[in-house]
Amino acid sequence: MRINKFISLTGVCSRRETDRLITARRITINDRICEHGDTVELTDIVRIDGTQIKMKENDKKTYIVFNKPVGITCTAQPLVEGNIIKFINYPKRIFPVGRLEKASEGLILLTDDGDIVNKMMRSENNHEKEYIVTVDQPITDEFIDGMSNGVEILGTTTKLCHVSRINEDTFRIILTQGLNRQIRRMSKVFGYKVKRLQRVRIMNIEIGTLRAGEWRELSDSELHELLSSL
Repeated sequence: MRINKFISLTGVCSRRETDRLITARRITINDRICEHGDTVELTDIVRIDGTQIKMKENDKKTYIVFNKPVGITCTAQPLVEGNIIKFINYPKRIFPVGRLEKASEGLILLTDDGDIVNKMMRSENNHEKEYIVTVDQPITDEFIDGMSNGVEILGTTTKLCHVSRINEDTFRIILTQGLNRQIRRMSKVFGYKVKRLQRVRIMNIEIGTLRAGEWRELSDSELHELLSSL
């Protein structure tokens, strides 16, 4: 985040006052004189007149990468059985970014940062989401070509996307759209039924070695790259 926002969140002074301190060369980041427009991560050491300042613990935003199992519903509604919030049971109030249907599994982000949610939802039809999909019959070249070049569903034609075969009945697809049950509907047009659908990447965030039901916090480098691309 920008140095002005970081310092304002510590409660030391306002963003405008931070600009004055930067001009006066009274702020350092990792022992380097701070300049206007500098950004910092939570691991950086920020000092004003030699005294280190830190963000208040309760002001730190939470960013979680979760490998959602099949059967978990992406909702914060407490009365919904199997809702994602109750499953994770995180000690702070968080909510999912976007959705991943109950029958699907894989990567979903959760946070208490409303700003990043709004930015990601506004750009939902631009950022990449990658899936591994298993279907009920052998994949043909015609299926790969058809899925890649746009499919008529829900009264529209899907955007061009990258589709590649992994093995006889499993393929990889990278979308820049978020239509309702998009991959399942696209596959059905060609006579295929999806047996397993797993999201493995959202933009620069990868599911990695997380097992179903496990979660981890977003790393500083992942968060920085994510925010830079929004």
